[in-house]
Amino acid sequence: MKDDYDLMKQKVHQSLQLNLSLYKEAQMKRRITTLRDKHGFKSYVDYFTACQKDAAFLEEFTEKLTINVSEFYRNPNRWDVLQKKIIPELIKNKRKLTIWSAACSTGEEPYSLAMMLEEHFPDLNYQIRATDFDQAVLNAAKQGNYQERALKELPAALKKKYFTSNGTIFQVDPSLRKHIRFERHNLLEDRYPKEVDLIVCRNVLIYFTEEAKKNIFRHFQQSLVTGGCLFVGSTEQIFNAGEYGFYLEDSFFYRKQ
Repeated sequence: MKDDYDLMKQKVHQSLQLNLSLYKEAQMKRRITTLRDKHGFKSYVDYFTACQKDAAFLEEFTEKLTINVSEFYRNPNRWDVLQKKIIPELIKNKRKLTIWSAACSTGEEPYSLAMMLEEHFPDLNYQIRATDFDQAVLNAAKQGNYQERALKELPAALKKKYFTSNGTIFQVDPSLRKHIRFERHNLLEDRYPKEVDLIVCRNVLIYFTEEAKKNIFRHFQQSLVTGGCLFVGSTEQIFNAGEYGFYLEDSFFYRKQ
């Protein structure tokens, strides 16, 4: 007989198309238990049933499960490698670049990509597809309003050029939006885009099981054009990259063979 937590996972999958079995259970269960206890429920199933009936509960539940921590130019030295080495190689024989910012959270990453390309590759024709499972964070990304702490790694010149401050809130320049398409996408369930030159998926894969990560890496490899590149987070090295059709181009950058 399934226990209360397993029954809740089944209901979550049926309702939200979110398969919690593919996330590391200890981390995920701890997050959900915190929410369940906060609202005074003893049963996981009873708590999720309440979420299905209350939009605010459901939004809180989804946001807690989908890890939404981001900032502009996170790990700046990796962005230097992207700018000076990876992108020049990707556009060596083309003038158009297709980028997928997967699990983009509140949009810092795709906007960072757009700023870099505008500054250093001004003649490049590019399109950024920015996706996340959580519709609430996608809506926030479209608004483009950020607390100053999200801009702490951003070069001062870019902060001045591409943001307008209103008290403690910084509004991203709407001109960056013309190259970015925000869409909902579930890495564990949905079809992956094709013919992508660069996939940026950082600081998300660490929350998935090994089985789930293997499937995601295979899908990413199939999404990329030959010679395309995958950029992952600083704790997400791909061991046995060749197993998935990649080789290590630079630290945390993997090129499709």
